[in-house]
Amino acid sequence: MLQRERLHQILQDLVRTPSENTPPVGAETSCQEYVSAHFRRCGLQTESYRPDEVNGIREHRWYWPGRDYTGRYNMAGRRKGQGGGRSLILSGHIDTVPAGSQAWTRGPFSGEIDGNRLYGRGANDMKAGVAMNLYVAEELQRRGVTLKGDLLIETVVDEEFGGANGTLAGRVRGDVADGAIITEPSFLRVCPAQRGGRTAHITLRGAGGVLTADKFPSGVINALRFFLNEVEAFAAKRRAKVEVHPMYAACADPVPVSITKITTGPWGFREPITNPEECRIEMYWQMMPGEMQEDVEREFFAWLRSLAWKEPQLFPTEPAVELPIRWMPGSFTAAADPLVEAMCASAAAVLGRIPEVAGIEGPCDLFLFHEFGMPALLWGPRGGNTHAADEYVELDTLDQAAEALLDMVCRWCGVADQG
Repeated sequence: MLQRERLHQILQDLVRTPSENTPPVGAETSCQEYVSAHFRRCGLQTESYRPDEVNGIREHRWYWPGRDYTGRYNMAGRRKGQGGGRSLILSGHIDTVPAGSQAWTRGPFSGEIDGNRLYGRGANDMKAGVAMNLYVAEELQRRGVTLKGDLLIETVVDEEFGGANGTLAGRVRGDVADGAIITEPSFLRVCPAQRGGRTAHITLRGAGGVLTADKFPSGVINALRFFLNEVEAFAAKRRAKVEVHPMYAACADPVPVSITKITTGPWGFREPITNPEECRIEMYWQMMPGEMQEDVEREFFAWLRSLAWKEPQLFPTEPAVELPIRWMPGSFTAAADPLVEAMCASAAAVLGRIPEVAGIEGPCDLFLFHEFGMPALLWGPRGGNTHAADEYVELDTLDQAAEALLDMVCRWCGVADQG
């Protein structure tokens, strides 16, 4: 019998303990202390380690430099199996994006429950998943279950903002298994694939002011207008040429392109009224598994250069580009893999139906498990307002996801004869 109130309490505890990631630093320590204490109560062999101190990580091709890990530690809890079973990793990132400056109608760290929703920063992404993992460890101990295969439960720091060094550190130090489940919010779907992602910061510059004896200055506004109109051309070209992975066949837009931020400077009367001379744009696009970084970036820079060729008067200087976050590749485990089939069986046993198998709509750290030769997938509850104000998770789906996860651990690792 699922202990629902206990599961919800663990999630409330996590949400009420802020763990915001604000690169290059983060504030995950208090949350990791909670995890460490929980692991020890559950009888797990518990370790903590700084990602950047793992032997060989700085030389690894997927290491992303420039992050500060002072006081930031990964946690690993091990439940040794009796032998004769398959090993499994349950992984989750403990960091969240910041609460931000958007207006929340509920406290971002309140863990408030209203009907079927629990609110707070990270409630959906992904403290609900971490709560599931901690709950599984607690239930195995409470029920006196002896597994045949080894179980490792980890909470990693610095996944948000394209971090992933925390996840990489676990793999480089040798934490590998016969399979891995990352408990991201998959909306009760079994998701063995992720899209890739790339973020670019683009700066447009032009002459500003409000008075002139000649043509009235527009600053960068006309260039911005032209740029935004041309984004759809870039997106359309991406859609026309990309080979859609089968796990994304049902997506209306398998390779979306987004403008996520636009700013021309501070707001208010402490600033002069003037046509802006500079505009910064954050552009974000996603890729299919199998697309190569050099190919997609060549396509992007060619498109960006073409803007100045088409309208040179709007771009007196070429737009400047920074790539502030690592390239996140698309990646997948085959739908016929035994890990996927076992997770589907466990989900079906709880849901009363066969779950959908599909790719998740965005990048995450799943690719790093695949990079180390492990079958891996995402499994978790449904929620909303992810990365926005009033983020929430739906508690009934959290209960279902946790029950299926517990079944999966026993199914995959095997349960020793208690007699």
